[in-house]
Amino acid sequence: MARGWWRWAMLAAGMCCLAGWGTARAELFAPNDDAFPAGAAWSAAPHGTMYRANCHGHIGYLFGTLHVGTQAFYPLAPMVDGALAQADKLVVELDTRAQEQAGAAYQRALLRRASYGAGDHIALHVEAATLAALTHALHEAGIALASVDHYKPWLLANLLLGLQLDRSGYQRSAGIDSFLLASAHKRGTPVIELESADSQLALFDTLGERDAERYLNECLRALEDGSALRKSQDIIAAWYSGDPHMIEAQLRAATDGGGLVSDFTRQTLLERRNRAMAGPIAAIIGANKLSFIGVGLLHLPGANGLPALLAQQGCRLERAY
Repeated sequence: MARGWWRWAMLAAGMCCLAGWGTARAELFAPNDDAFPAGAAWSAAPHGTMYRANCHGHIGYLFGTLHVGTQAFYPLAPMVDGALAQADKLVVELDTRAQEQAGAAYQRALLRRASYGAGDHIALHVEAATLAALTHALHEAGIALASVDHYKPWLLANLLLGLQLDRSGYQRSAGIDSFLLASAHKRGTPVIELESADSQLALFDTLGERDAERYLNECLRALEDGSALRKSQDIIAAWYSGDPHMIEAQLRAATDGGGLVSDFTRQTLLERRNRAMAGPIAAIIGANKLSFIGVGLLHLPGANGLPALLAQQGCRLERAY
């Protein structure tokens, strides 16, 4: 069952407070080219947000994505499809197609970052009350603790958050990232990754034992009281609306909660990663005729968002919508 779970370390990261989206089922790990029918009857309104960046005379389009979705998200706005069709490079956080094919690398990252060693298990690292709450949540999801007790608390938290989204009808196979990768595959557009499975899991592995348990407990409470799903749905609604004020509000909601998850989201999952991605994105735009960059929606708004950081790199930014 573990195959594909590591993606919840980023896709469901901080789902108690943040946008991570997808499905943990292995059969839905790889994007499905047939999941995005041409000529679908849904509205092609401008969802999310898109920026046009001019870096040293070269153009890149920066588009905010969701990592899960429904087919009601498609088709995307004509300006998005047009920019994607013209791009000579697609840039994403992680190429999940390539990661699925390179299974050995994923397994090494999972073992290195998210698993306990031989003979070790989660019961030796968390309080009895935490273990009882986790066991109950796993049971509700149809998973026996014994089958996953070699994984670290944050991975199990993200797994449960992702499964809740999956049960609520939001699937990774219909996420915007999957759509972008499927489109690039059909057109033969080269894909550039900004991160790796190991680098993404390593972010969570910076949590010490006490904080990893706190992360798990905060997420378990949010799952229990329904706030995890409500906050995820609020972010999805903000993306669907295309309203920049709603998107900004969701960034604040995700990062101003005062708990460990919101602080970790702000400092590590957003600001730290944004700083690491801004330079490479500017370089990629500057080296190609036209680039299309798809990153999670909450990487874009705010003073520490990617558009602001790209401007500091000497790029000229304008909002396409």
